[in-house]
Amino acid sequence: MSGSGQRRRVVVTGLGAVCGLGLSFDEIWKGLIAGRSGVRPITYFDVTDYRTQFAAQVVEYDPDSVFGAKEARKLDPFTQYALMAAKDCIADSKVDFDALDRDRIGCVMGTGIGGITSIEEHHITIMERGPRRASPHFIPKMMPNAVSGQISIEHGLRGTNFATSSACASAGHALGMALRTIQYGEADMVLSGGSEAPISTQAVAAFGAMKALSTRNDAPQEASRPFDKDRDGFVMGEGAAVLMLEERQHALDRGATIYAEFSGYGSTADAFHITQPKEDADGPTRAMNLTLQDAGLRPEDVDYINAHGTSTHYNDLVETKALHRVFGDHAKNLAVSSTKSMVGHLLGGSAAIEAAVTAKSIAEGLIHATLNHHEAGEGCDLDYVPGEARSLEVRHAVSNSLGFGGHNVSLVFGQAGD
Repeated sequence: MSGSGQRRRVVVTGLGAVCGLGLSFDEIWKGLIAGRSGVRPITYFDVTDYRTQFAAQVVEYDPDSVFGAKEARKLDPFTQYALMAAKDCIADSKVDFDALDRDRIGCVMGTGIGGITSIEEHHITIMERGPRRASPHFIPKMMPNAVSGQISIEHGLRGTNFATSSACASAGHALGMALRTIQYGEADMVLSGGSEAPISTQAVAAFGAMKALSTRNDAPQEASRPFDKDRDGFVMGEGAAVLMLEERQHALDRGATIYAEFSGYGSTADAFHITQPKEDADGPTRAMNLTLQDAGLRPEDVDYINAHGTSTHYNDLVETKALHRVFGDHAKNLAVSSTKSMVGHLLGGSAAIEAAVTAKSIAEGLIHATLNHHEAGEGCDLDYVPGEARSLEVRHAVSNSLGFGGHNVSLVFGQAGD
């Protein structure tokens, strides 16, 4: 706790990301505002026999050029994405770590699956060539906490460092923990977000077996259609996003650009089913109520919702129901859009890219549309920002993330005031 006994204020001073729309947050933001889709046929493996044959793959890059051939072999794609997003974020924040106390700078990241690509590849090696061909790099490549550990090693960040894993709410929990770390005086800056690289044979086949993925193979870019009556499942995405969270006075003292204030965090559990959301929407309702309470806001203070908006039947219906329960008559005044309509579902990284987009939307007074939203599905009766991006002064915004296991996280960002 800070010396005054008051929770310290936290702001967002840097944004970085990689995904199917680009290899920098700036490029991704431009794609979102233009209404471009990052979805395309899967090229990582032969998808002939798969129910779903498309995803939002990260824009192609050469790992050897980015990391060096020797180092690239030691990094699973989910860690590569995170390192690239972190570098983008640090550059955007214009921070000079050498001028700061690195003991006071942390890193908290989320991932739902971790190094599944490395797990698959190493399993094949052991089965085909025997245990003596095991790689000494396998464990540090696949472990989920590699994502935060590698960032801290690369940049010499010696503050708190760990990874959270709660399926599609992973990065939301990471951001919430980073917020608390700064609020209570344990750090002055924390790099926080999430990363996922799930476009693998096992994950695509298994999510397909669950009937969770869209099978619109004839029109991949039209497949992610949150809240639309013809939605038939989510579109898998991959990538990472990292936000620079900073104590407000610390940011002002170094002349940082402030995108938004990060003021609220709420987390609950459905305690109902391992994959299916509870239809009464109690879990996400309580998460949003908690985050508004944490931020000291009334429902009518909120202008924009960056929805979890997966394009699955139950999620979109339950999230809409929760918004009605939390916001009452004000729900009809909310602008609600889904970033997943263009970048796909980054699973454990989704809350991070959506939080970054939310902060940028507040700074720019501009919100992206929900792509492929043509006709609202039954029970989905809010303003989902169909068509084109919209100019909107956003005083406060809520970003929701709901994960398998019944995990619900809700975050509040607002204009950076006095």
